[in-house]
Amino acid sequence: MKLLTVKELQARIAEVEGAKASAALKAQHAEDEEKRALLERLTKPSGLSDDEVMEKASIIINRAVENGQMSVQVFRFPHSLCSDNGRAINQAEAGWEATLTGIPREIYDFWKRQLQPRGYHIRYETINYPGGMPGDVGIILSWG
Repeated sequence: MKLLTVKELQARIAEVEGAKASAALKAQHAEDEEKRALLERLTKPSGLSDDEVMEKASIIINRAVENGQMSVQVFRFPHSLCSDNGRAINQAEAGWEATLTGIPREIYDFWKRQLQPRGYHIRYETINYPGGMPGDVGIILSWG
């Protein structure tokens, strides 16, 4: 193996760094596309019937109860799915539910129709603050 000159080493380092940057950019683009697709999917109706949602809710609730819990986070979504970017939820304003869209709204409506009459409570809260700004919203279902 031949010993490279400093210029050749510098060129090789630049090449490696360029490849790393290119791979990172491709990964970022893929992640951005996944997020875009997820947001698009979350803004559209799920197409599930109340019976199907009830079955899924039952599984989640029973698993939480078996673990001794009185509440469980049933869903998490980006604040951008709210018409006000989650401001009303973050401020606990009356009427915050009117800002919900897509699947988060479906979950609220399902709770109102099916679970509230059975004594369940629901809470939407900002669960992280990346860079000091509201991030994801968690939907917590409780029964205690």
